[in-house]
Amino acid sequence: MASSEEDGTVEEKENNNKKRTKSSLATAWLTFYNIAMTAGWLVLAMTMMRFYIQKGTHKGLYRSIARTLKFFQTFALVEVGHCAIGIVRTSVIVTGVQVCSRIFMVWFITNSIRQIQNEESVILFLVVWTVTEITRYSYYTFNLLNHLPYFIKWARYNFFIILYPLGVIGELLTIYAALPFVRRSGMYSLRLPNKYNVSFDYYYCLIIVMLSYIPLFPQLYFHMLRQRRRVLHGEVIVEKDD
Repeated sequence: MASSEEDGTVEEKENNNKKRTKSSLATAWLTFYNIAMTAGWLVLAMTMMRFYIQKGTHKGLYRSIARTLKFFQTFALVEVGHCAIGIVRTSVIVTGVQVCSRIFMVWFITNSIRQIQNEESVILFLVVWTVTEITRYSYYTFNLLNHLPYFIKWARYNFFIILYPLGVIGELLTIYAALPFVRRSGMYSLRLPNKYNVSFDYYYCLIIVMLSYIPLFPQLYFHMLRQRRRVLHGEVIVEKDD
């Protein structure tokens, strides 16, 4: 009997050690990831400021940062994996929607339609994204290091109140500006007849994307407001299951 109890204790210790090792590895990776992403978005911010100071105009700014933007925004897909394997306790769906909508804006709107790259709306959402991501990744980094300055915490849960709506406005205006070019060019569209016997119109797809902001934006925005009350004011928030 004593032997079986000892075996059980040994197994428990081994399991606990494995969990601690996995937890340490996850923390190390997340710390590295968030530092790298903070640095990446800081590079974007400095590049944008330097371009505007030197040129005195926003025209051509997107092209100057396009490669860096595409890399770091696409790399954010890793965050969906973090949620899926459980090293970050956030909804896979919420994270997936946020990351994929950004990637869609970068690759299938701004990068694909050069005629809209100098629109003021593009600069608007780029500035909003940059400030948001520097704040967000800084918050995660300091939190993982257990040295979270109050200003970073405050900024994380206050800046979004203004930045989130401004970012949505910038994205919607950019998609709207893209519509005439998409309609004229027929890009990414599939017309009948074709061997697949399938029709797809990218123009109407973009309209649907714009309409999807109506139900999605309030959900994500109020989710952040609930998180803000919980973190800054210590309120206990009970999330209802759908």
